Amino acid sequence: MVVVRRLAVARKIIGKKKVKDKVYTYEYYTLPLNLYLPKSIVEKWGTEFIVERDDEKGIITIKPKKLEEGKGRS
Repeated sequence: MVVVRRLAVARKIIGKKKVKDKVYTYEYYTLPLNLYLPKSIVEKWGTEFIVERDDEKGIITIKPKKLEEGKGRS
């Protein structure tokens, strides 16, 4: 079983949508591979995440880097 781990940084995307005469702006966060993150997760854990990809099982796991760093401490 080969699991590939790498560090990924979330990018903030600001979008605009025009409906009739109004322009609405919105923001969201994304990781490579077009993986979208809820804004609340980025606000709580920061923008650095560890992405684990298991090609055999077809599973992608995203973990906050702060959470992984906290495991080693007692």
